[in-house]
Amino acid sequence: MKQIYLVTSGDLRQSANAVCWPAQAQLEAALTKAFADAGCELVRAFPYNDTLKHGFISSQRMGMDVFATIPADAPLVFATAAWQYTHHVLPGMRSHRGPILTVANWSGQWPGLVGLLNLNGSLVKAGVAFSTLWSESFKDAFALEGLREWIDTGAIKHNLSHVTSLNAASLTAAPKALGVKLAAELRARKIILGVFDEGCMGMYNAIIDDEPLNHAGFFKERLSQSALYARMRTISAQDAKAVRTWLDAKGLKFNTGTDTATELTDAQILEQCRMYVAALRIADEFGCDSIGIQYQQGLKDLVPASDLVEGLLNNPDRPPVKSEDGARVLYAGDALPHFNEVDECAGVDGVITNRVWKAMGLDPSTTLHDVRWGKSFGEDFVWLWQISGAAPASHFVGGYAGSQSDRQPAMYFPLGGGTLKGIGRPGNVVWSRVFVEDGAIHIDMGLAEIVMLPAAETESRWKEVTTQWPMVSVVTEGVSRDAFMARHRANHVSIAYAGSRDEAMKALAVKASMCAELGIAVHLCGVTL
Repeated sequence: MKQIYLVTSGDLRQSANAVCWPAQAQLEAALTKAFADAGCELVRAFPYNDTLKHGFISSQRMGMDVFATIPADAPLVFATAAWQYTHHVLPGMRSHRGPILTVANWSGQWPGLVGLLNLNGSLVKAGVAFSTLWSESFKDAFALEGLREWIDTGAIKHNLSHVTSLNAASLTAAPKALGVKLAAELRARKIILGVFDEGCMGMYNAIIDDEPLNHAGFFKERLSQSALYARMRTISAQDAKAVRTWLDAKGLKFNTGTDTATELTDAQILEQCRMYVAALRIADEFGCDSIGIQYQQGLKDLVPASDLVEGLLNNPDRPPVKSEDGARVLYAGDALPHFNEVDECAGVDGVITNRVWKAMGLDPSTTLHDVRWGKSFGEDFVWLWQISGAAPASHFVGGYAGSQSDRQPAMYFPLGGGTLKGIGRPGNVVWSRVFVEDGAIHIDMGLAEIVMLPAAETESRWKEVTTQWPMVSVVTEGVSRDAFMARHRANHVSIAYAGSRDEAMKALAVKASMCAELGIAVHLCGVTL
């Protein structure tokens, strides 16, 4: 039998790896059988750890050591049923010469899809050739035919006919002119992205190197999470309580308790309010146009999560914060676009969207979401996209009054902190993803509709994922489930509401024009201009 080596990557956190292992074991069993039925032996490149109770690669050094034992020309499968840190395996995959197949389960509860797309985007950025597949059971025709194609040829060719590169000459005069004007304004003043430590959770694909970034008019202010923590300690209780009072008046419901280890407490919320004030003041002092906070590693051991802060920053309608001397309201009447998990690709996207949407008189509230999961409902395939941080209340049914704040799961956040969650309101959105390929900045973009599912269906889906986080139900225009998965270059996708479909098309055209003028390669997905 032909031998194929299998590797997988996990989290840095032992608690997460132990919880996710049963789902990973189930995926590996299904894959082993599918390959055996095709006449191949799937060989685990490293053993299950009896002490840790999981079989994930859990550090970069461990990954390097594992890859040192794998024949360089052997066919290799990377399989994941959980969120994983790409940098654990990327060094080994960079130097591997044999054909590579990346694989994930199809599950809401176990976010293998999120981990898969992060790795895929990172491999694209690194210039590593690979093929990719996904399945609920690896018994369906799509998956089995894909496996056979890869075994026989070393590659899988997906249908990517929904993707076309922008021909700027095809843009109509008005949107083209506005995009060119906005690009010139951005280049004239230039953009500062405030980066509170980059490389969150091993997301290599979320880092844009300075050269292509600077060429597009964006520059990094390299900030430290330690500075954010130190600044939080200077924020008065009065300033922090003013933020909470504003949110209470807006009707945001905080689901609080008294057990700080498992419940959201008022003290945790007050610390998040301090972080909100501190982040705005630091951003103002450095002249930042957008900021990104690491979100998990580092700060999680010192303070509650940044989720609530991120969602507030991405909304022009947010608690006012004055400068240290009290003379100015910071970023008055505007969002301070926040890129969750220091995803610099989403930061570039958020700034461009902010400029375009304001110029067109649209609500510039933006967010990114994880491409978490989805399934069919009626005649449509309906995605469930969600993210812990960065989602503004204006994206939810009822705004602040229709939103809630739950404690982040203790497995990830020992010091708690509240989320900002709601159900995505119906409407037309422009979705997009900035990514790096061949050393240059690219963007995929298309249209989608956020739909309102029946209450029972919404609750059923929410229980399949992370109920503490917001969810939006998304139907992508002109892009099927498998086409989206085959093309998407990241675990994240950005969205912004844009009124009617005609308004959304106009906003997409202006954004495409602005991006092209900034030297960003534009790819249209499922739509034409």
